[in-house]
Amino acid sequence: MEVIRIKSITEYHRFRGLPKPEHPLISLVDYAQVKFSDDEKTTNIVMDFYSIALKRDIGAKLYYGQQVYDFDEGIMSFIAPGQVLRLEQDPDSLHKGAGYLLQIHPDFLWNSPLAKNIKNYTFFDYSINEALFLSEKEENIIVNIFQNIREEYHINIDRFTQDLIIAQTELLLKYCDRYYNRQFLTRKISSHQILSKVEEFLNNYFDDKNRDERNLLSVQTVADNMNVSSDYLSNLLKLHTGQNTQQHIHNKLIEKAKEKLSTTSLSISEIAYELGFEHLQSFSKLFKNKTNETPLKFRAKFN
Repeated sequence: MEVIRIKSITEYHRFRGLPKPEHPLISLVDYAQVKFSDDEKTTNIVMDFYSIALKRDIGAKLYYGQQVYDFDEGIMSFIAPGQVLRLEQDPDSLHKGAGYLLQIHPDFLWNSPLAKNIKNYTFFDYSINEALFLSEKEENIIVNIFQNIREEYHINIDRFTQDLIIAQTELLLKYCDRYYNRQFLTRKISSHQILSKVEEFLNNYFDDKNRDERNLLSVQTVADNMNVSSDYLSNLLKLHTGQNTQQHIHNKLIEKAKEKLSTTSLSISEIAYELGFEHLQSFSKLFKNKTNETPLKFRAKFN
């Protein structure tokens, strides 16, 4: 299916039948004003700017990767430049919906700390089905920040305008970061199910004698098997266990290595290969970093 690339905020406004933006590099859209063509059903869009949405009842399903989410509550989503978003309209619900859509071109952030720091907000890489659910109080805080941003570029633009808008945007992202951490904690049942599934997957993976031993297990492979994005999984694990996905993989590798070193006669090279290491040196380095011992020294304790 054809992908529509939208290079500027002005182009997006034109595409959705909105008035020309008051500022070419930043815009706060009233989602109730967004227009869809009557024959529009499914649209794949790539935008060259950041999109932060707070939406309600938009009458559509949003796809990100292979995941789908129905936007029928007040929730937030975050799209970075260059990501593919698929919008599938519900013909019976066209032109409904409310909320805000904040669009920020990377050029607006140029020469500010946020230009670099925005990449640290990993929820821009979350899937749509990992959207942020807000309480009424939280939603009011977010809406107030949106309105502060709009008010700032509505008044006469001066030398303070850009800095103030960037400060408000960073405040918005910090609140969203806090709310995501709250969401991980309040959804304990779902979170704990994922933790259990990760442990079960790692055990089954390394116990599978038919698996491909030529490659190390990747974070992406674990995330794909959990049906979540890699950043979402790492952040969830980090919050609940203090370790990200890569650290969990390394811990399981060392656990299995110790088992093989202490109970089999396999050579250290064979053990390294079975665990997915292409080079013995890489295995030995990881083992020593994690245990303060070489594989050979560890094995010697059992002989």
